[in-house]
Amino acid sequence: MTPHIKAQEGEIAKTVLMPGDPFRAKMVAEKYLTKPKLVSDVRGILAYTGKYKDKEISVMASGMGMPSIGIYSYELYKFYGVENIIRIGTAGAYTDKLSLLDVVLVDTAYSESSFAMNQNGYSKDTINSSPELNDIISNTANTLGIPITKGTIHSSDVFYSDICDFNKLRDEHNCLGVEMESFALFHNAQALGKKASCLLTISDSFLFKENLSAEERQESLHQMITLALESAINM
Repeated sequence: MTPHIKAQEGEIAKTVLMPGDPFRAKMVAEKYLTKPKLVSDVRGILAYTGKYKDKEISVMASGMGMPSIGIYSYELYKFYGVENIIRIGTAGAYTDKLSLLDVVLVDTAYSESSFAMNQNGYSKDTINSSPELNDIISNTANTLGIPITKGTIHSSDVFYSDICDFNKLRDEHNCLGVEMESFALFHNAQALGKKASCLLTISDSFLFKENLSAEERQESLHQMITLALESAINM
């Protein structure tokens, strides 16, 4: 047990899928896993462990933002022996090459955040995901015929910004879009010698002002979830 996770030793699998929303974690566990067991619900952050095609997998919410996923991913890696975390989330598109419900596999997270500097003095503004996990996910996507776009994502500390220039972030840093967690997750994996990847479904666009409703976000992520689960079998 940790201050934020009450699961007992052995109740969390080596591979964890991490959506931000606790209700999405519940949905994934109940819809896709066999005999899912609720192993933690501290502060309403739900974690389940079950089986997907005979592979033990856990699904745990991360909450929103880098401080939140920073806590939960660190404790999973450090105290529960987790080896692989795949974030499954949503993102806003910065480019017209992405449409609603497109799936992005993140190679690199760019951020202005001080998270990594404060955690252990890491001073760069980019962190890579695990090439090994990304190769597994890419190969699985090819096998399943699921189209994915690979590239850099902007991990922002803020949801509402008066000064964010998404055109500059796209053109100068090659950011495909924005979310709020990957940079911290990748950093924790790097710092602890673990593996992390991130799959994102495009839920809105900065160019076309399109967006999915909260209900659509909850129910329309089947391709991404299936890709994550099928990839996890090989991790």
